[in-house]
Amino acid sequence: MKKFINRIDDVLTESLTGFAAAHGDIVQLGAEHKFIRRRELKRGKVGLISGGGSGHEPLHGGFVGHGMLDAACPGQVFTSPTPDQMAAAAQAVDTGGGVLYIVKNYEGDVMNFEMAAELAEGKVARVLTDDDVAVEKSTWSIGRRGVAGTLVVEKIVGAAAEQGRALDACGALGERVNQATRSLGVALSSCTIPAAGKPTFQIGDAEMEFGVGIHGEPGRRRVPLASAREISLQMAEAIGTDFGAQRGACLLLVNGFGGTPAMELYLMYDSLRMQFEKQGFSIVRSLVGNYVTSLEMAGCSATVTRLDDELVRLWDAPVHTAALRWGV
Repeated sequence: MKKFINRIDDVLTESLTGFAAAHGDIVQLGAEHKFIRRRELKRGKVGLISGGGSGHEPLHGGFVGHGMLDAACPGQVFTSPTPDQMAAAAQAVDTGGGVLYIVKNYEGDVMNFEMAAELAEGKVARVLTDDDVAVEKSTWSIGRRGVAGTLVVEKIVGAAAEQGRALDACGALGERVNQATRSLGVALSSCTIPAAGKPTFQIGDAEMEFGVGIHGEPGRRRVPLASAREISLQMAEAIGTDFGAQRGACLLLVNGFGGTPAMELYLMYDSLRMQFEKQGFSIVRSLVGNYVTSLEMAGCSATVTRLDDELVRLWDAPVHTAALRWGV
């Protein structure tokens, strides 16, 4: 294992300390590294909190700031944060508008966020993201997994909260965006959790995992490596089929898993765009890059969110975080 680390037990705390120092104009660390919070809170605004295992950076800490999250709770690598982290974050960012938890559909995350909600003193609501079309249930999840579509929910709901929408309205909007979102990922290699010291799974040089999860969980099938055009065709067919007859304007997010260069991600975007347009989708907004990663895994995911005029306006609304910034 070759990684830039000192002691394995210190990887997360040292990374969080570095992140907070590098982006001190936007965020600050909570006590005992329990959460990352927005430096400037807005009185009376709904507080948006998400979190999950580390190793998916910039998710979620990279999306804390104006127009997105108010706090993010980082667990150990690929491990859910604890209820006390989430409860502490809620207490820190609740300025009177209540708190909305945005939770990816993994058993640990769901259970711990539910426990945190019970500990909360103020009003709390939850949005569950389950955008992965690869499998109906998988390791660590009951039902579909929450993956890169979580970013889209955080951005759109974050804009609505910034504009002053109430807790119930933000929760309903989050559910609506999640229901309009589908994702699917393909892995070309595994990744190595520092504490494990070896790859999460073994995959041959001429193989790929179609429908992989963001922790390296198995997907739909292990298949021979194919051209980018063929991979894009299969990804677009799976997502399009899951949408049924629904088509129209959409956002296309091509997300890297941490080990795929930008050149290849843009190549995949070009191929996926053509495939989705053939199906009748009109891509009116795009995002390409490493946003929901799996440490150094090679591969990418495609996320499609169907948009209407309101969702386009909320996507375009100003955002200023470590990982996303426009309009400010």
